Parts: sequence; structure tokens; C-alpha cells
Amino acid sequence: MKRALKTFCTITGVLLITVLAGCSDANSVMDNNNAISDHNWSYVNRIKFDCKINDESAAYNLYLNLRVTDNYKYSNLFVLIYETSPDKKVKITRYEVKLAGKDGEWFGKGSGNLYSYQVPFKTNVKFPAKGNYHFEIEQNMRDNPLHEVSDVGLRVEKAK
Repeated sequence: MKRALKTFCTITGVLLITVLAGCSDANSVMDNNNAISDHNWSYVNRIKFDCKINDESAAYNLYLNLRVTDNYKYSNLFVLIYETSPDKKVKITRYEVKLAGKDGEWFGKGSGNLYSYQVPFKTNVKFPAKGNYHFEIEQNMRDNPLHEVSDVGLRVEKAK
């Protein structure tokens, strides 16, 4: 009886690992987030990501991932996104992320005192060449450091 139970548990464990491994998003090229130390995001603390593009003929969507606490005092957040291509050309773009409405209602998904956002900032874009693309995200608000920002991230996926 013990041996049958042990075999059953082993088979169940292997099946569970196989199922969980198969749950990854097939369109995702990368989806990474970095925690902001003490929820204080300084200008000099650029959040850095590298993304390998293997198919320059495919279209991609790029998203800014962001989490703020309910004590964040603004209804928006401006960022600068630096994109360095494999040939070392740098593009800098400023984006505004709207976090709350005029009534103060947060647009993000709430969990406890955190609100999460995944905001598209480039859609159906084609990278000009295969290779490694380097991204840096810098907060571009007047406050330095910017308080109550918990996490910042980047998602790159193949467009459907």
C-alpha cells in the first residue's frame, strides 16, 4: 500500500510539473519586473532590461509594467524609455501613464494596497534587425525620489 501511494504521488508530481511548465505564454519574448528599493524611485536608478529579438519580420507589442501603492500622490507618472538597438543607436521617448481618474479612482488592478498596471507603449512595431535590444526606464516626474513606486518592468511579446 505504501509503495502504491509513493508511486501515485511521484506520477502526480511529474504530471503537475509538466502541466505548469506548459502554461507559459507562447507570445511572450520577455516579461521582467524590478522592485524599487524602499518604494523610492530616483532619477539615477534607471531600470534596465535586455531583450533578444530573433525575428525582425515579426511585429511586437511592448508594455510598461508598473506597481504603485495607494499612497502614491499623483494620478499619472511620466517615464523616459531609452531603447538601444544592436547597432548602438539610442532612441529616447517620453511616455505618460495615467494611473487614476479625476475622481481619484485607480485604473490599475488592486491587491491590498498595491495597484498594478501593464500599459502598451509600442504596438505592432517591427525591430529593424535581429539582436540584443537594451531598454532603460527612468522616472521623469518633478519629485526625486518619486515615492510609493513599488515595481517597474517591461514586457515584450509577439503581436497576435
